[in-house]
Amino acid sequence: MDRVDLLRVFTCVVDMASFTRAASMLDMPRSSVSAAIRELEERLGARLLARTTRTVTPTPDGEAFYAHAQRLVMDMEEAESLFRPGAAGVRGMLRVNLPARLGRLVVAPALPDFLAVHPAMQITLGMTDRPINLTGDGVDCALRVGALRSSGLVARPMGELTLVNVASPAYLARHGMPQHPETLAAEGHEAVLYASATLGRVEPWEWQEAGATHLVELPGRVTVECSEAQIACCLAGLGLIQVPLYDVRAHLVAGDLVEVLPHWRAAPMPMALLYPHRRHLSARLRVFADWLHGVLSCHVLDT
Repeated sequence: MDRVDLLRVFTCVVDMASFTRAASMLDMPRSSVSAAIRELEERLGARLLARTTRTVTPTPDGEAFYAHAQRLVMDMEEAESLFRPGAAGVRGMLRVNLPARLGRLVVAPALPDFLAVHPAMQITLGMTDRPINLTGDGVDCALRVGALRSSGLVARPMGELTLVNVASPAYLARHGMPQHPETLAAEGHEAVLYASATLGRVEPWEWQEAGATHLVELPGRVTVECSEAQIACCLAGLGLIQVPLYDVRAHLVAGDLVEVLPHWRAAPMPMALLYPHRRHLSARLRVFADWLHGVLSCHVLDT
C-alpha cells in the first residue's frame, strides 16, 4: 500500500473511531485496515492509535500526525478530482457544523438530494448553537447566524434571516395586542428572555424605526438558552419572542402563534459559512457551500 493510501486509512480510522466502521467506509477488509495502520506505525516509529475493545482513539503522537495526514489526503483528493468530470469527481469526508434548528429543520431534510448528486462524499453533521473552534474540533466549515467575531477564518455570506415578533393566542387573550415596542413594559407585556450562549447575557428587545435600531429591556419570568426552548415557552403562553420567520412559519399558518408589531421588526440576521483560509478550500467544500446557499435561499430567506 502506498503512503497516500496509508494516510487515507489512518485518517478514516480516526474519523470513524473504529477499524470496523473505517473498513466499511473504505470498502476494505478489516484485516487490511489493521495491517495498514501497523505498517504506517512501523514506518513512522511511533504508536498512532490507542485501541480498546470498544473504541479507537489517537495517541498524542497520532493527534499531532492526524492534522498533517488529513491535509495531505485532502490535497491528493483535490488533485485527483481534477481528472474526474462532474459531480462524481467530488469525494471524501466533510465535517460540517450548523445551528441546531437550521440543521434539523432545513439542512438535514435536504441532505439526501446532495448525497444523491455526490455519491462519493460523506458528511459528518454537528448541530449546536454554541461557538466552536474549527481547527480544534476538526470541523471543515460552520454556518453561523449573527454578527461575527474576528477569527482569521474566511466568511462566505449566505444571506439574511428575517425576524418576526410573535405570541400565542392565549398570551394575547390575557395581555392584549401590543401597540408599540416602546410601551411594551407599560402595557404589562412580558418576553421569554433569551440568554445568548455567545455573549452570556440576556438579549434586549430590538426593532427598527425611521432607519435606526432601537433596544429596550423587557421583563420576563422565564429565561432560556436555546431557540427550541424559547419557541416552546412562547407556544405555552409565557411571553413574546423575536425569532426567525422560517422557525415559526408552520405555527403561524396553523394559528398556534400570531405575529405582533409587524411594522417594528428587528434587523435581519446575517448568515455566513466559516472555513479556513482559501488556500485549503477543497472541491467538496466548494460544492457543499454552493448547495447550502441554494437550500437556504429556497427555504429560509424571506422578505
